[in-house]
Amino acid sequence: MSREHAAPLRLPGGVTLRDMEPADIPEVHALERRLFPVDAWPLQMFHDELAQTDTRRYLVAEVRGGIVGYAGLMCIEPISDVQTIAVVPEQEGKGIGSALLTELIVESRRRHAQDVLLEVRADNPRAQQLYRRFGFEQIHVRPRYYRDGVDALIMRLQLPREPLSPQPKEAGRP
Repeated sequence: MSREHAAPLRLPGGVTLRDMEPADIPEVHALERRLFPVDAWPLQMFHDELAQTDTRRYLVAEVRGGIVGYAGLMCIEPISDVQTIAVVPEQEGKGIGSALLTELIVESRRRHAQDVLLEVRADNPRAQQLYRRFGFEQIHVRPRYYRDGVDALIMRLQLPREPLSPQPKEAGRP
């Protein structure tokens, strides 16, 4: 499935969301190492993920030209999986994480997913609260999933099925 690049989405506070480009990877990787020092993805993983446009979508959030957040999704129908989502601490609480998650859910619907799954650290109540506000429910625990031994909570958002369009009535029938 090919994907057209969406026009950047402008949010309050000068925040812009747009599709991640290969030129963004060094800056995103630097943020990844800062935000997830124990579990940071290797640089090549970002290149590999971004290259898979048939099943992936990655976004960045910018403020004044600097990347302050990013998120990625893998969708293989009927499941979407949030691969990563992050916002720098100095920009938390400004709706950037919500905007990134909203775009991932919209992309999941566009790709006809029935469920959106994600893993979140058991010791990250702020992220868990965000996901619950969007309707995610915890469905499982992966013990000691992260390198430092912290459990991962598996959460799922069930997407509503598309309603069937009403069938036209035959002429002369009620």
